[in-house]
Amino acid sequence: MPMARASSGLAYPERFYAAAAYAGFGGSPNSSKAVISKFQNDVALLLYGLYQQATVGPCSVPKPRAWNPLEQSKWTSWHGLGNMASTEAMRLFVKILEEEEPGWYSTVPEFVVEPVVDVEMNNPKSESVTQNGNSFPEPKTISIENGGMETQDKDVVLEGLGSVGVYGQWVQPSISGQRPKARYEHGAAVVQDKMYIFGGNHNGRYLNDLQVLDLRNLTWSRIEVKARPESLESLSPVPMAPCAGHSLIPWENKLISIAGHTKDPSETVTVKAFDLQTCHWSTLKTYGKPPVSRGGQSVTLAGSTLVMFGGEDANRALLNDFHILDLETMTWDEIEAAIGVPPSPRSDHAAAVHAERYLLIFGGGSHATCFNDLHVLDLQNMEWSKPMQQGDIPSPRAGHAGVTVGENWFIAGGGNNKSGVSETVVLNMSTLVWSVVTTVQGRVPLASEGLSLVVSSYNGEDILVSFGGYNGRYSNEVYVLKPSHKSTLQSKIMEMAVPDSGTALHNTTNATRDIESEVEAGQEGKLREIIMDNIDSESLNVKSEENKERLLTALKAEKEELEGSLTKEKLMSLKLKQELAEAETQNTDLTKELQSIRGQLAAEQSRCFKLEVDVAELRQKLQTMETLQKELELLQRQKAASEQAALDAKQKQRSGGVWGWLAGTPTSQKTDEASE
Repeated sequence: MPMARASSGLAYPERFYAAAAYAGFGGSPNSSKAVISKFQNDVALLLYGLYQQATVGPCSVPKPRAWNPLEQSKWTSWHGLGNMASTEAMRLFVKILEEEEPGWYSTVPEFVVEPVVDVEMNNPKSESVTQNGNSFPEPKTISIENGGMETQDKDVVLEGLGSVGVYGQWVQPSISGQRPKARYEHGAAVVQDKMYIFGGNHNGRYLNDLQVLDLRNLTWSRIEVKARPESLESLSPVPMAPCAGHSLIPWENKLISIAGHTKDPSETVTVKAFDLQTCHWSTLKTYGKPPVSRGGQSVTLAGSTLVMFGGEDANRALLNDFHILDLETMTWDEIEAAIGVPPSPRSDHAAAVHAERYLLIFGGGSHATCFNDLHVLDLQNMEWSKPMQQGDIPSPRAGHAGVTVGENWFIAGGGNNKSGVSETVVLNMSTLVWSVVTTVQGRVPLASEGLSLVVSSYNGEDILVSFGGYNGRYSNEVYVLKPSHKSTLQSKIMEMAVPDSGTALHNTTNATRDIESEVEAGQEGKLREIIMDNIDSESLNVKSEENKERLLTALKAEKEELEGSLTKEKLMSLKLKQELAEAETQNTDLTKELQSIRGQLAAEQSRCFKLEVDVAELRQKLQTMETLQKELELLQRQKAASEQAALDAKQKQRSGGVWGWLAGTPTSQKTDEASE
């Protein structure tokens, strides 16, 4: 499924179908009931044409033969769009609706009917399973490229995560209880063998429910949130606004929800906490300068601090800023003077912290492309670097999810603007070696955007748990994976081929500083080593003061030569350092210029889009004027015919006279008799 990125970080199809439902276009694209009586003006006709273009494609039906101004106008509106791409038609549809009625989103129905889109073939399909009021696929069997077939046996039900009997493959365990509504871009966290799910997006509507899956018996239940707190007077009770694209972090006995897209976004990021004992939401008061509101960011726990990077603000501007929230003092700190080049602005990326020192950023997307680059920030020295990746480097993706198990960073799901990503990969954060864990086949929620990924423990073994996602349809399925030792073994094999791989992160972030120290220390050590070797070898043969003097003279000359060589090496090192600084300055200038050009291009694209809308509106107005002209001409002809008929009737009445009328003789008969 094309995963084009739209406003508020949502895919175009879901927002389009929500807008279409609001505008009155219901049912399937080819349904005769899809067109509802909303064609009283040119805007309605334009929306009709865009809807048909987005759902059916270019107009291929013949022009209506029967004289019907409404049907002809609808056909002309659709036919005039030519070969416009469906995604472009979706974008124009939503844009025009938002310009005409800015408040449409607040009244959108809770459930929107949309066609099921095949991820691989991009064709509508009707096969789906309805459960708990939601439509979602029924992947009873997960096809694995490197592991055969995994079939769920409904007759064998074990307790909790103990039902997972295979390693290195995703399986779908038996789940009981009322399942949550299907969703993506939700928050997920594990506290004491329970996975909590909060918020998310379903059919373009933000959610604010809090669901919990007991991982001991795999049973879903819903948490009833209390309106007011029973304690903690420093926290102010607030109703939790529906949101998506936020981050859910477990801290002490609370769930911290931070940032995210909302219907009415605030200016800055808000931090809210759910107390698992009192079951209430509260807004936490923070100090310092909070970041601008956003969604699709990454928030990672490092010790007692939250590390936030990137995202997309309420105006769809991509970000690459870096902020730290101290959870003990609740104080924000923006890091503006980090050394090195940070990642480009992006959202829907994945982040992890290794050894409570290194922040790793992988992938993500802009408005037009997805990334597979890896960036590392040394949280002690505040220095960005882009290390060399090893192994099976993953393909570009955005909307993926990641979780760490020891020094391994597992990443699943995501999309690349064409389809969902099917492989689950793992990165050894010490060696920076990638390897593929498993690959799924078919349209399953594991190959989707906006899924969640957490880790739990059962009998001393770590187990990954995935929930939700969107790949043309929304999911509320749970999948689990028990990591094997395969990825660790592959990482060790790669580590043997990479010198000093155990300190890859440290060497990467300190490479520039180490070059200078190694040159100086190496040259001085070489000088001492040569002098001592010469003394040891020659001193045994020195038998006179003359020989000693000659030896000292030779050693002094050699020392002066080595000192001269050392001076040249220092000058060369200084020159290289200056060239490196100039290259970094030039790179920074080029980056700024590129961002400026991108800004200008975005402005031109916006202006071009406005012109396209204006042209489309003018075309519709011209069509309406032509229709009105035809109606006017018809009315004029009808009026002339009516006036002529009235005039003829009046003349006949005058020729008959009153006496003919009294005698009952028709005027035409008297005229005939007179002629005889």
